[in-house]
Amino acid sequence: MAVETLRSAQHDDLANLMAGPTGYLTHTMMLDARRRVAGYRMAWHEPAAQGKSGQAARLTALADYLAEHLNPRRTGWRLGRTSLFFDVTADPSLLASLQSLPQEHVVLCIGPEDFLPEAIPALQFIREHGFGLMLCRAPELPGPSPLRDLLTHFDVGAGNPALLERMGRELEEDGLLLRPIITEAVVDTGEAPQKSDEVDEATMHPESMLIVRLMQMLQRNEDVRQIEAALKHDAVLTYRVLRYINSPAIGPGVEIQSLRHAVTMLGYSHLFRWLALLLATSNKASTSPFMTRKAIMRGRAVELMGKGMLTPTDGDNLFVVGMFSLIDQLLGVPMEQVLAKVQLAESVQQAILHRRGVYGPFLALAESSEQNPAQTARLAEDLFMSPGQVNGAVLSALVWSQEVGAAESPY
Repeated sequence: MAVETLRSAQHDDLANLMAGPTGYLTHTMMLDARRRVAGYRMAWHEPAAQGKSGQAARLTALADYLAEHLNPRRTGWRLGRTSLFFDVTADPSLLASLQSLPQEHVVLCIGPEDFLPEAIPALQFIREHGFGLMLCRAPELPGPSPLRDLLTHFDVGAGNPALLERMGRELEEDGLLLRPIITEAVVDTGEAPQKSDEVDEATMHPESMLIVRLMQMLQRNEDVRQIEAALKHDAVLTYRVLRYINSPAIGPGVEIQSLRHAVTMLGYSHLFRWLALLLATSNKASTSPFMTRKAIMRGRAVELMGKGMLTPTDGDNLFVVGMFSLIDQLLGVPMEQVLAKVQLAESVQQAILHRRGVYGPFLALAESSEQNPAQTARLAEDLFMSPGQVNGAVLSALVWSQEVGAAESPY
């Protein structure tokens, strides 16, 4: 059946869904074997009343909504090499629902119940149209077969090192290109940070300590010349600060050539947020790469969710709240130690530690889109936010985190 005919057959169900987003997007990071972000598993979390719509109509609504934000006509695909993952069945007619997205950046996820010899024609059809195909929830890597040859990705759960090593050997011997995908992201920070009454600087990376010192100087409103002098001790950090500030996602429109120029153009509070971002990326040895992306995305999502509801000056605080909510996992240092060194405003600390105060509800809402979508509707209603506002903030943050990440060297 032609694509146009299939889409027409879905019209009635789709018209109800596209009257405006009635559900909330959920996104889960999909990681490669080195724990870098390979893509996002996207889905709707819909009110019970919407559950009667057909799978094709729901998938079309989801894909078209994502395309509006991630694949607009004026710019094209905005996520670089990052892909979107969708849970589907081995039904070729569902491809009509995904025509608004670039096939080379879409991976369809099927379970063992659809990974059967009789499904080969349907799976071949999917692959011939350029879509990726991932087998999920399989207890082990299937043996060589025409069926396995159709796979492009394989779900390895939490990414057990022994499984990844065995899979690498098998794939090398068989000469196949099959990407392992970690679908259950677990933070690897070594030993869990322990609470301490004393701040031990030795527990923090030297670059992290320098960034903390610069943040303290900004909080004390010290002269910009003193801040410049402190930053000059680390030429690499100076380069990273200027590279971030001049990146397309951040840049003020003119090239910033020095810290003093940055203060003139952006002010102390805006510079503080970029130092918070650099702090999150300053200790790669103690964190998984995906956590940096997660913190950047959360910080931006919290900021955008509060935009228009709070004053413009609250934007920097909202961003810091989102970023710092993961700082202990990023640095491998207890939250109490970090907050003892970077003495944030009480309202910011209340949000980070207890999800309370003026900023707390926005952080809780951003977290729910990552962890507990069942709570998203209630949290959004408490803030008088529509699904469109919440979803728009999440997708804008996703794109922004991708653009900011381009300012860093590849992992």
